[in-house]
Amino acid sequence: MTEEDPGSHVELHDGEEIVEVIELNEGEGAAGDCVDEVEEAEDDAGWETEDEDNESMELVQDDSDLTFTRHTKAVFCLSLDPKTNTLAVSGGEDDMAYVWRVSDGEVLLVCTGHNDSVISASFSYDSALLVTGDMSGLIKVWKVETKEEIWSFEVGDLQWVAWHPCAHVLLAGTDEGSCWLWKIPSGECKTLPGTGCQATCGKILADGKRAVVGYEDGTVKVWDLKQGTPLHVFKGQDSHQGPLTCIGANDSGSLVLTGSVDCTAKLLNPLTGKVVGVFSVPNSASDHVEKGQMEEAESNSNSVESVGFCNVLPLIAVGYLDGTIGIWDVPSQTLRHKWQLQAGIVQLLWEEHSPIIYTGSLDGAVRIWDARSGRMENECCGHAAEILDFVVNKEASVVVSASGDRTAKVFYLQWPDR
Repeated sequence: MTEEDPGSHVELHDGEEIVEVIELNEGEGAAGDCVDEVEEAEDDAGWETEDEDNESMELVQDDSDLTFTRHTKAVFCLSLDPKTNTLAVSGGEDDMAYVWRVSDGEVLLVCTGHNDSVISASFSYDSALLVTGDMSGLIKVWKVETKEEIWSFEVGDLQWVAWHPCAHVLLAGTDEGSCWLWKIPSGECKTLPGTGCQATCGKILADGKRAVVGYEDGTVKVWDLKQGTPLHVFKGQDSHQGPLTCIGANDSGSLVLTGSVDCTAKLLNPLTGKVVGVFSVPNSASDHVEKGQMEEAESNSNSVESVGFCNVLPLIAVGYLDGTIGIWDVPSQTLRHKWQLQAGIVQLLWEEHSPIIYTGSLDGAVRIWDARSGRMENECCGHAAEILDFVVNKEASVVVSASGDRTAKVFYLQWPDR
């Protein structure tokens, strides 16, 4: 692992504070245009024959300490067990999910029975249970200690599954727009009615009593989980002008950040039902997208792909498919840093106890940034295709990544002096 000093320059944007723009020219291996469906990732990465696989793998600098190779197709999702951070679960296009030790890659549980790509796999808050969900709508829950399946249910085509933050309760969103809520393992169930379009993303807030769900038509709803009724609906001028792609929330659940293919991020107050901020990158082709410009925006193939709150400073981060990353100060709503990568952002994560942010990109690298200085501190290279998911352990000492190259990789971080 090496520290890199990327070239930087300072730009002023009309009325904005000074914005530091960092451009990374990391060679010509960055992935090209984004694909709308994660199933197409493997094709866009150029996987055609075994010989070509081996050749491309040899050309990639590999900083990883362990490579998990049990998957035979793209690895779409992964998670670390929150209690010990010693176990990972990964799910992929091969219809399989595996629980394996991060230290040595040994498989402890093979999650069988799925007949479509596993797009969601995660541990419950106490690491006791594990959920795996596939695109066709089959959801299975496994008991980690005994390695047995304890519950399953089938819904319509699945978009996502999320655990409750402090109970064995699952929330899932579907293509037809309904969200399902279950107690596990009893299976006691209730549904949150849809809007007639996909429930594209969702999150249960920290109090465990409310959930925020984003929809394909740009609507956002705050749900009362006990009553199964919406507390607030963001629609019309308050909604996004395109499908929701991601949702983040601060630790207290008092603020929610949403991202969309309309290339904006919106800061919402789920208690009052008010939009308190709208964020887009200045001087970007994606700026100021209106309803009549949606077709043009889609042709530009840009969107907000990931959002997140810093836990220790009042900062938010927004990652775009065109490789732009924006860091904003929440109280003043001013842009602090703008980074421009040569490959699109797939996901971003903040460290739990510091203003350090991690970004996963279509060029197969996870990069690590200090949001105070705007400098890149570290990077994890080794994948021969795009990053599709990644996680960081609680101590910020290990990164585990999943890729379209059919592998998951473990990186032990070696930090320069902070």
